[in-house]
Amino acid sequence: MRADPQHLRGELEAHIAAVTDTMVGSSATILEIATRLASCFRQGGKVLICGNGGSAADAQHFAAEFVNHLRFDRPALPAIALTTDSSVITSIANDRRYEDIFVRQIEAAGAAGDVLIVLSTSGASPNVLAALAAGRRKGMVTVALTGQAGIEPMSANADVLLAVASRDTQRIQECHLFAYHVIAGMVEEQLFGAIGMANAERARSK
Repeated sequence: MRADPQHLRGELEAHIAAVTDTMVGSSATILEIATRLASCFRQGGKVLICGNGGSAADAQHFAAEFVNHLRFDRPALPAIALTTDSSVITSIANDRRYEDIFVRQIEAAGAAGDVLIVLSTSGASPNVLAALAAGRRKGMVTVALTGQAGIEPMSANADVLLAVASRDTQRIQECHLFAYHVIAGMVEEQLFGAIGMANAERARSK
């Protein structure tokens, strides 16, 4: 069966529309998230990030942009994906409940003033909702990235909510990826813009 170019065009147009609508409609929210993250890092805080499935991969990707770098070399920033330690996750799931796999890590590593970022396309994942509540109890700044269906369930414990106006998992995840790249870039610029310009100047002079 031959590939259908109309199908490809439809997917591309849907992707562009979702990203455009999210970035335009949520520009103030994206700026707020970047500002809160930069403030957290300036004050010596850290960021904890979690999600399930594709959102678990996004949590790890997002954390990597802070710990390593995005556009230019600069000091590392403390960000931890709560999805990576299989021994911790499986022991909590086995001895307690799967719903507690992020909660227990937040209780261990989270502190007042830190930022918790959760990603859920549906906004209905029990372990993610429990993580938001745990972050609120710890006095963390709670940030949720979700889709249209997640607005109501996640609003109760999210200080900042970025919701993609879609119920399509793929489109929501694509928008989350775009958004957190933008956010990471804004944080990097706010904290290390002068370093980035100096590195770029050195590179041009070589």
